[in-house]
Amino acid sequence: MHDTFQQLRDREFSRLDAEGHVYLDYTGAGLYAESQVRAHADFLCAGVFGNPHSRNPTSLAATQQCETARQRVLAYFNADPELYEVVFTLNASGALKLIGEAYPWEPGGRFLLTADNHNSVNGLREFASAHGADVRYVPMGPEMRLADVEAHLAGAGRRGHNLFAFPAQSNFSGVKHPLELVALAQEYGYHVVLDAAAYVPTNRLDLSTVTPDFVCVSFYKMFGFPTGVGVLLARRNALGELHRPWFAGGTVRFVSAQNQMHMAHVTGRAFEDGTLNYLGIAAVTTGLDFLEGIGIENVNAHVTRLAERMLNGLASMRHSNGEPMVRFYGPASMEGRGGTLAFNLLDPEGGLVDFRGVEQCANDAGISLRTGFFCNPGAAEFAFEYADEDAFRCINTLTAETFNIQVFSDCMSDHPVGAVRVSVGIASNEADVDRLMEVLGAFRDVAPDPLAALPALATAD
Repeated sequence: MHDTFQQLRDREFSRLDAEGHVYLDYTGAGLYAESQVRAHADFLCAGVFGNPHSRNPTSLAATQQCETARQRVLAYFNADPELYEVVFTLNASGALKLIGEAYPWEPGGRFLLTADNHNSVNGLREFASAHGADVRYVPMGPEMRLADVEAHLAGAGRRGHNLFAFPAQSNFSGVKHPLELVALAQEYGYHVVLDAAAYVPTNRLDLSTVTPDFVCVSFYKMFGFPTGVGVLLARRNALGELHRPWFAGGTVRFVSAQNQMHMAHVTGRAFEDGTLNYLGIAAVTTGLDFLEGIGIENVNAHVTRLAERMLNGLASMRHSNGEPMVRFYGPASMEGRGGTLAFNLLDPEGGLVDFRGVEQCANDAGISLRTGFFCNPGAAEFAFEYADEDAFRCINTLTAETFNIQVFSDCMSDHPVGAVRVSVGIASNEADVDRLMEVLGAFRDVAPDPLAALPALATAD
């Protein structure tokens, strides 16, 4: 399998080595294969496609491409077309916004979400609160896994509308949360939103065995191209519960200005605002074909092997006095986790090394990684052991105009205010992992100039 993925890198991602890049931000975005781009360019050059909101030849050609992509998405996720609909969106965040603005929130209903969630899921609480729904969080336990989920699911009024949201895989720690929570929450009377954005790039999601009411995906995270296209996979009965507060072109079958009335589509098209990104959607089929050609199970095995190499390498890093160089956030083994690792470096006395300095050294060495909260404040607050009162005090004394990382860091004393995140994917190899270890190794014993001993890495040749 190693040879297969090295050949794939040489054939489809040769630009990485040609430009001296080490790409370790797959949780942020996947990389597109050269064959995807060439196939899409050939498609565009060979055809003529117009706005699908018509019945002329070019319009029908574009409509057919969109319908082909819908069927391909359903097939890829093994979703029964009698049960699920495909709603094209800008991305996973756009899919979540559709749910938030249209879900029948009400007093007596509950919105339960896990502390480990992307901000796009956290944002749903604004819709819920505005309509009087009860908003609650499921806390995190050891290794940043969820704690006492069933106890938090209990007690929701079954006559009201209740929504439970969680990520299949954490974009912060890489923890895989159990998909069995979908059926459990449904038994307790919840509709379930599964944020699959960080999960599906390296894992099979089979919607014939796991049946959430709503699934949110961004295709650029799966295979890099196209950007600006995501999907909401929604069960038909759950979609029927949503009521949009407005309408736009493409969402309606008929509108009267004179009589101030409209007739909405009765399918998922009622949630697709304006003209679809029909040229981008046409590339989704090529991307899914690319993944299928490799085999998502093979991708998973490849990513797991490299992530374990990275995890073990980081765990073995020590200062000369024997003290660990790395503090992990999340599981210390590959059991129940994906290819995403979050950590901070420590100095020989156990103090935190500023993550911004680590990022700068990585940048200088041509390594793309991520630092900060990763748009997941709940996981960060738990990982960094923030006391509620301390965080509230610091946030409450700052405004949007006065906030910056340094001020917040000073206020939070010895607590971290960010971490380093690295993630591997299809085009990663052992050399990428080893290059990361070399750069991080320069922080051993707190060298005054960490990259001074690594001139070759600093120039990223």
